[in-house]
Amino acid sequence: MIRTLAAFALVAGLVSATAAPAVAEAPQGWELGAMKVPAAQRLGQGKGITVAVLDTGVVKNHPEFRGRVTSGPDFIGGGARPGQSYWGAHGTAMASSVLRVAPQARVLSVRVLWDREDPARKRAEAAAKSGRVAADKESLKAATALAKGIRYAVDKGAQVISMSLGTDEWGFGSGYGEDTAAAVDYALGKGVILLASAGNGGSTDPLEVDANNVVSYPAAYPGVIAVAAMAPTGVRADFSQVHTYNTIAAPGVDIYAADNRGGYRSGDGTSPACALAAGTAALMLSRKPDLTPRQVRDILVRTAKKPPAGYTVFLGFGLIDAAAAVQAAGAAEDAKIAAAPYKGKEYLGGGPVASPTTHPPIDMTYVAVGGTAAGVGLLFLVGAALLMRRPRARPAPGRPPIPPR
Repeated sequence: MIRTLAAFALVAGLVSATAAPAVAEAPQGWELGAMKVPAAQRLGQGKGITVAVLDTGVVKNHPEFRGRVTSGPDFIGGGARPGQSYWGAHGTAMASSVLRVAPQARVLSVRVLWDREDPARKRAEAAAKSGRVAADKESLKAATALAKGIRYAVDKGAQVISMSLGTDEWGFGSGYGEDTAAAVDYALGKGVILLASAGNGGSTDPLEVDANNVVSYPAAYPGVIAVAAMAPTGVRADFSQVHTYNTIAAPGVDIYAADNRGGYRSGDGTSPACALAAGTAALMLSRKPDLTPRQVRDILVRTAKKPPAGYTVFLGFGLIDAAAAVQAAGAAEDAKIAAAPYKGKEYLGGGPVASPTTHPPIDMTYVAVGGTAAGVGLLFLVGAALLMRRPRARPAPGRPPIPPR
């Protein structure tokens, strides 16, 4: 999620078709060097890989994109249209960051989120504060947008899904949802790589109103690679949320990206960190298209520049090393599914507490004697039963029975 954005207009590259391509004039920040992206791009550039950017929409005619962006459906609605200042501001920047890392990849834009200044977002926030969300059709549609967007992207062949969104700092929207969890499982089952921003509510300043550090979804769903934001100094950006599900980190401060109104702008947040990580995943898949979600995660973790303490809840397993990750991806073996043999001790737990008990062999003489006795007893029982069933003698007719003495 982008936290602050400062306008950085390079209008000259957009005015004339005869001018130098705007991508050549794009400002270069520190992020690509920190992630070793130039070395990674010598191994792969994302060719043949589609990255779905689930966001606020992408202005696909920005000169930086050069035909590499395709627009999918608008699942959230709200009335905004391309060309308005509050349509595609966030999503355009995210698509730009993906393609800076993977220049030959393609972006599938799926609109599932409102920009911060979108009137529909403001209406939904008002409905949430008043408790009218359950009756608000616009809010109900927004609640299902992400799940629908994930399934659509999977069905359209996206190999990577980048979600620079999450539980908002003020608690509106994007919390845990059964439908979204099911959509995540659906994507993972199809072998799609999912990444999400860790969230921007992680400030340690007690006066910071956004410092709630709540659990952020979709980053917290199992199987999603949660991306934290790093500052140029190599430490956690002060807004990046702190949680045990943080997997990896990428640059998230002073990141230049395409502006939906033309030119470029600089922004902070775990949003650009997620987009940069998604671009790295695209590079990895262009080297080895059959990598599974678990393989991609494991390679990113294994090749990252780890913090001195190893894993931390601040930066996960550390800063992405794109060059090492792409190289490792190219050398990865095909994933195999097989039963793992048990290689532990003979007994589970502590095993027997004493030596096994042994018994002498059974004497068959006793078995024969017992069997004969049982047979004789059975014969006596049968005979007694037959005697009991014999009829008694009846007295002669006309003579009374003799009473007992």
